[in-house]
Amino acid sequence: MTTSPPIGSRLVVGSYVDMAGVARAKAMPTSRLDTFVTAGAGVSPSWLVFCVDDHLAFTPSMSVVGDLRLRITTDGVRDIGNGMLWAPADLTHQDGAPSPGCPRHALRRAVSRLGASGVTARVGHELEFTLFRAPAAAGNADDGRWAAYGLESILRQEKFVADVLVAAERAGLPVDQVHAEYGPNQFELSLGPADPVTAADRTVLARTLVCAAARANGMIASFSPQPTVDGAGNGAHLHLSLWRDGSPLFSGGPGPHGLTDAGAGAIAGLISDLPDFPLVLTGSAVSHLRMRPDNWAGVHCCWGLENREAAVRLCADTAGNPAGAHIEVKPVDPAANPYLASAAVLGALSAGITRGLPPPPEVAVNPVDLTPQDRATAGVTLLSTDPPVMLDRFAGSQLARDLFPALLREAVHRVRSHEWERYRDLPAEQSTSLLRFAWTN
Repeated sequence: MTTSPPIGSRLVVGSYVDMAGVARAKAMPTSRLDTFVTAGAGVSPSWLVFCVDDHLAFTPSMSVVGDLRLRITTDGVRDIGNGMLWAPADLTHQDGAPSPGCPRHALRRAVSRLGASGVTARVGHELEFTLFRAPAAAGNADDGRWAAYGLESILRQEKFVADVLVAAERAGLPVDQVHAEYGPNQFELSLGPADPVTAADRTVLARTLVCAAARANGMIASFSPQPTVDGAGNGAHLHLSLWRDGSPLFSGGPGPHGLTDAGAGAIAGLISDLPDFPLVLTGSAVSHLRMRPDNWAGVHCCWGLENREAAVRLCADTAGNPAGAHIEVKPVDPAANPYLASAAVLGALSAGITRGLPPPPEVAVNPVDLTPQDRATAGVTLLSTDPPVMLDRFAGSQLARDLFPALLREAVHRVRSHEWERYRDLPAEQSTSLLRFAWTN
């Protein structure tokens, strides 16, 4: 089938997100768009082990020998302006079969796993980022005047915000909300809900548009989990609702705050399995700097209604919540591969539903205020930020083995291991500076 690109477009870029959370891409003239769809662009299997600093963490299974393809689909093509088209790409073999190292395919498998129990998911992502002056990382984008969530804070960047929204409309990206965040020159973009794969695709598109708008306004957008030592960390919180036969699972039931039995089981599964997945959700060499109590990062593995210190925040079905009942998974950060992070969350939810798990007691206060006895009763633990623990939990997780092929698990394990060996023990001022723009598209 011949595809006609928008008039004036010259280049189509297909991107893939690697195990370090970095978007890598190949591009073709738009005259070859059909080739990008049917044959794809060739890439080395070494793309599976690219690290955040472009080091190649080769393994016996992944080397320079062989060939994979980046393939886009015509329905994924979006106009991102300046004669450029973009599309998310699958990583495939030459015959078109999915590579076992493809994160998008891993997410599709997790969606199918959830669907086997008759459940579908809708996902919306929040993206936090910090603006810096171009071209260097020496200082923030303004002159020190900043109020958390302040009116002036966002009005001073009205052209940047307007540019983002214009670009989003052109690209067909639904934006629910944009606002100044807590940290200096920090903003948040909330995306409308969609099926999990589309929602993950939209995070890549949104970050691309934000970064382009920042460059056009003399700035650089940082999506680092911790751009500066003293500043606020950036999260990439995942909002999710579950449905069965058109009915929500997080409302309308007999459980706490209207949870159905399946909804309660889903939350229980997530709380049970989250400790196996910090490697995937918050595993970069600077992520641990964000993952601390009283930082709204969800470091406490528990759940609670509108509890922003809990790893799983329940948002009830009220007039103040037009999207309906859903949960927010808070530990996810922008250095995570959004496809793998979503797959891990969906897999844990699905396991909880299948096993019919009862949820642990709700935590209705800041978890740091609980007594040791109350913490033990509610089963509250801290998600580990210790590299050996994260590696061992992921390697030993049966759910991780069910969700991710061995090749993909090996790649994630090796990439994160290299990054920790290289950066984790550096002074925080040095590691945050070196990796500040590693996740900028």
